[in-house]
Amino acid sequence: MFAYLDHRAYLRDLYRARRERGMSFRTFSRRAGLRSPNYLKLVMDGRRNLSVRTAPAFARACGLDAERAAYFVDLVAFNQARTPSERQEAYERLARHRRYREIRRLDVEQAAYHAHWWIPAIRELAARRDFQADPAWIARQLVPSIRKDQAARALDVLVRLGMLVRDETDGRWKQAEPLLTTGPETRGVHIARYHRVMLERAAHAIDLFGPDDRDVSSLTLCVGPGGLRALKERLASLRRELLEWSALEPDPEQVVQLGFQLFPLSRRRDGTPTPRRARHGRSS
Repeated sequence: MFAYLDHRAYLRDLYRARRERGMSFRTFSRRAGLRSPNYLKLVMDGRRNLSVRTAPAFARACGLDAERAAYFVDLVAFNQARTPSERQEAYERLARHRRYREIRRLDVEQAAYHAHWWIPAIRELAARRDFQADPAWIARQLVPSIRKDQAARALDVLVRLGMLVRDETDGRWKQAEPLLTTGPETRGVHIARYHRVMLERAAHAIDLFGPDDRDVSSLTLCVGPGGLRALKERLASLRRELLEWSALEPDPEQVVQLGFQLFPLSRRRDGTPTPRRARHGRSS
């Protein structure tokens, strides 16, 4: 149960596993106290949505104990969230479940790392020769500056995750690995929140820094079939190249954020893509 982040996938797997033991859509509806005999199938197929009010009845029909039933209800809320803030709140409730944290430890660690923009920035700051694991020093180096207690908590996270380690020769704190990436694209909620914050920081940078200290530019292109996929592949290749280049920097001095924004400004001939906000009004 706790390995799932999609309640429909869980229900499909549960039904396949129990079908041989006599479970039917009709018997499931009867156990859940539902009038529709095929409501489970409609939910599994994405033709009906579960509400948080209906989710406990489904959990009961699945035979879940109290701990798993609570997780299932939170999972439904997570999947059915309509806004980024609702989705984030629901994800935080999922992450409070002890079994979830045990099974999906990597997700929990990534959430801690991407919780605030300054945590990845401090990790990169550690590449400087004059880096000091002093919260007051770190707080002054960042732009905009942060509080000393925020820097202290960030150091704790980085050390706990093994991203900062103490050098055996001189005792200074340094990066455990010079390269770190979440991959070409990550669906995690914490990654999405991190990107939103960084896009906001990029907007502030237009007014905060002069042209010599930043570069904000864009291209508007019309691509053919397969063009979007080709662009994403080239961007992924460029990101890897820049990561490798930065790892060879002989004297790192300043932490910078380099963002790539690629998104549709029109639909294809077949009418896709449909923005997520528009899809929320329909069953999915």
